[in-house]
Amino acid sequence: MESVMAAVVRESGAYGGLLYVLPPGEDALWLAVVAGTPHEFATPWRRVTLTDPMPVADAVRERRLVWVRGQEEMARRYPRPALVLPYDFALAAAPITSGDGPRGGLVLLWSGSHPPQLSRAERDAVEAGCHRLAGLLQQAADRGDPLLPTGRPRTVLQPAGRAVPPGEAAAHTAFIDRLPGGSCALDTNGRLTFVTPAAGDLLGRDPDDLVGALPWEALPWMDVPQVEDRYRAALVSRRPQTFTVLRPPDVGLFFELYPDPTGISVRITGIDPSGDAPAAPAAPASPAAPAAGPSRAILLYNLMHLAATLTEAVGVRDVSDLAADQLLPALGAHGMVLMTSEEGRLRIVGHRGYRTEVMERIDAVPLGLDIPGTRVLTSGVPAFFASFDELRRAYPGTAHEDGMAAWAFLPMIASGRPIGCMLVAYRRPRPFPPGERAVLTSLAGLVGQALDRARLYDTKHDLAHRLQSALLPRTLPRLPGLKVAARYLPAARGLEIGGDFYDLIRLDEHSAGATIGDVQGHDVDAAALMGQVRTAVHAHATVGSAPDQVLAHANRLLTDLEPGLFTSCLYVHLDLAARRACVASAGHPPPLLRHADGRVEVLPVPPGLLLGIEPDTRYPALDFALPDGCVLALYTDGLVEAPGVDIGDATAALGGLLEAEDPADLDAMADTLIRHAAAPGDDVALLLISPHGRSGEAGDRPKRSEP
Repeated sequence: MESVMAAVVRESGAYGGLLYVLPPGEDALWLAVVAGTPHEFATPWRRVTLTDPMPVADAVRERRLVWVRGQEEMARRYPRPALVLPYDFALAAAPITSGDGPRGGLVLLWSGSHPPQLSRAERDAVEAGCHRLAGLLQQAADRGDPLLPTGRPRTVLQPAGRAVPPGEAAAHTAFIDRLPGGSCALDTNGRLTFVTPAAGDLLGRDPDDLVGALPWEALPWMDVPQVEDRYRAALVSRRPQTFTVLRPPDVGLFFELYPDPTGISVRITGIDPSGDAPAAPAAPASPAAPAAGPSRAILLYNLMHLAATLTEAVGVRDVSDLAADQLLPALGAHGMVLMTSEEGRLRIVGHRGYRTEVMERIDAVPLGLDIPGTRVLTSGVPAFFASFDELRRAYPGTAHEDGMAAWAFLPMIASGRPIGCMLVAYRRPRPFPPGERAVLTSLAGLVGQALDRARLYDTKHDLAHRLQSALLPRTLPRLPGLKVAARYLPAARGLEIGGDFYDLIRLDEHSAGATIGDVQGHDVDAAALMGQVRTAVHAHATVGSAPDQVLAHANRLLTDLEPGLFTSCLYVHLDLAARRACVASAGHPPPLLRHADGRVEVLPVPPGLLLGIEPDTRYPALDFALPDGCVLALYTDGLVEAPGVDIGDATAALGGLLEAEDPADLDAMADTLIRHAAAPGDDVALLLISPHGRSGEAGDRPKRSEP
């Protein structure tokens, strides 16, 4: 896999690439191979769901090549990755598919100097590479091989470059030593591979101590976001970068970075911090201990990425999952727990990396219990423990049962008060330097604000659903000679509630009323108005009003209430003895009638005005036969309306599904029809009605109620 990935990068002219794998039955892409760029750059996107606003997700979901030609277009179309990699580079994402569907996605990276469009040769190379990778993934799946690495993604190393003869190497060294200033080189992972004596003098360290180290770890004064930001910019954009930095106490240094596929060449010049004159090298400083943990720049980028991600979270579960997905790999952590308080007790609202039985022992303990989580939650002061010895000294009664070795207990602050505690845990002892502590605390603050919003959303969501559940019929009445099935599917947006409703009304032993309707909106107001309309229809139907009068009375009620919302509604009077029905419509989609022989027709009901527009509107009615074995389908527009789809075509497609289903199993038929509206942007209500048996079979001879 790695050799093919290297070939795809080389043949396409890209400098790097990412291979994502889509495991069978999953809805998320996992990063498997990284080529030509440090895998840390892709850490925020090791897992990408197919609905994420990311180029590779769009490419796989829509099965097309996605081309992003530069920084400005990336910021406009994909603001999330643009926040974390705010550099000028070009990107292509393509789906990897085989005969039975998508297998993964390929991302290729070019420098910011790439032309605005891919060339024909580049497109052909991308297409051929995807085809080869699809074959390998298919073969691995057929053999039962694991498609994903057990640890971090596999890395494809770039060629080291041409071999240099010994004589030429000596000439190179002499040439570099004669140049003013100092020189050094970094590999693609940012580690120093070469440092001249002059560069060592300027940096204040022996060159031998620097080779193999990351500059911002070996030289603490270089652990500033600007330094690593320019290094990242050089690697991602493949363009030269410059920056200045002050080496304590007063040595100014000017850095020039020149990248290529194998690494970065660096020139270092001393400058006067107050001007442009070169500064004399200072005496070497004593070695300093490397900084521990992620660099400040990496943490700041993760902070921005988390902030962008959490804006899309709605419920508490979303916040917990997104925080764990983003922070655990970014921080190199192995466990996370989100805790809040409820009625004087600690409540676990989400966790990752911990056994459920461990969480169950902590959940619901009193806030007065002196453990780190409760103390941080009540005080709002973070607590860091680099080892279990530190934790036990602070809390002598603590049992070491979670398998972790270092812990950060961080307050989640919202509106100036602690609303919870976020635990981040590591499997190895870990010092928490001041810079890392500050950023971890900021991350917890972001999670706390998102969690506070999510709890409010969940509360409103629960209230709205309980309201809607109370207004919709819990069960439908059983009538002799009549089979029914009903379904309700909430909108996939807003509070996931709305104004769609249905009802079956028992009028007497041999007649019934059926209604279905749709109030504008997807909020509590829509649900409340839906209850009023359904009640009005029910009340006027039970006193024997004809369908046109039922709608006329409901319309008058709505115009008197002036709710500012309009309602479509359809009411059917069912005479089961005579096998006849009468229907009237207030701007509602027409019913479908499936005959016993499978033929489906759209009933030509004259559409009246929506309820709530004009108080004196009249609603024409249609009388039709209701033969034994037929199925009458009443539905709301969410089942047939979609952007760019003709309503007539959509209704015909629904009729085709109705025709193909077995009328003897209305529940299976209802499930099939409701699946017709995949991820709806509107609510969907469905009511299926089927008369069966001989006329007047049950009970006394029918007494027809005139509509």
